[in-house]
Amino acid sequence: MARTEFYDDPAAPEPNSLVVAASAVVTDDQGRILLQRRRDNDLWALPGGGMEMTDSLPGTAVREVKEETGLDVEITGLVGTYTDPRHVIVYTDGEVRRQFNVCFTARINGGELAISDESTELRFVATEELDDLPMHHTQRLRLGHFLEGRDRPYLG
Repeated sequence: MARTEFYDDPAAPEPNSLVVAASAVVTDDQGRILLQRRRDNDLWALPGGGMEMTDSLPGTAVREVKEETGLDVEITGLVGTYTDPRHVIVYTDGEVRRQFNVCFTARINGGELAISDESTELRFVATEELDDLPMHHTQRLRLGHFLEGRDRPYLG
């Protein structure tokens, strides 16, 4: 299923769902950030996805990282909350989503890197390489807040 992301676009369709989601900035021992190239839009992104009824928000991030990358992680902190109503995601099945995302930090504690059916590539990326990757600006916002080393999480 393909997806198209809109941001602050008057031509974007009206959302018909609101999804609670979690993502994680997972770093390796060299400080590189784990990113996936999404199959549905061919853009680089942090691992993450929608919360299930049996999940906590941190548990959602842990589960999604495992499903999308094969890695087991432990949540270590909070980057921020991302609830901008100008960000609309349209799926080919007719869902037009507004997403409420909580972005965590995490460290690897097991598993093996493995591509899922949701991605075409996984890579640990050095911070100086981030600008070279095609990525939606909402992902860049989360990464920027992480890289700032903020004392407090971003609330937006």
